Amino acid sequence: MSYGVSAALQAAVYQALSADATLASLVGNHIYDAFPAGTLPPLYVALGPELVKDQSDKTGGGAVHQFTVSVVTDTAGFATAKQAAGAVSDALVDADLTLNRGTLVALNFYRAKAVRVGAADERRIDLTFNARVADD
Repeated sequence: MSYGVSAALQAAVYQALSADATLASLVGNHIYDAFPAGTLPPLYVALGPELVKDQSDKTGGGAVHQFTVSVVTDTAGFATAKQAAGAVSDALVDADLTLNRGTLVALNFYRAKAVRVGAADERRIDLTFNARVADD
């Protein structure tokens, strides 16, 4: 197994989300790998946790990266967050991402969970994707 493709995959996912016009129309440039200092905007996207499992075989090293992208809003109701979550999904599912190390074999939607956060109006949708990569 190799974890070496992880940074390349994360960079490609961030680039794909940042370049997506539909997502930009909803969240602007508020797509984060690391949160900025200060107050967060009312709607944003954040790259989240990752779980990686070995998928190497006799042809070479590989792994499945299960990663989360979160859509967060401080607006009451889920409608706005769901529109942004749909745009995230559309931008990533079956995306043809170019990695600076390794090769993306497949990128698929796995699941989503929509929750209220705290006692305020904040809502969060966590979208989980599976990316199969080869470290060639």
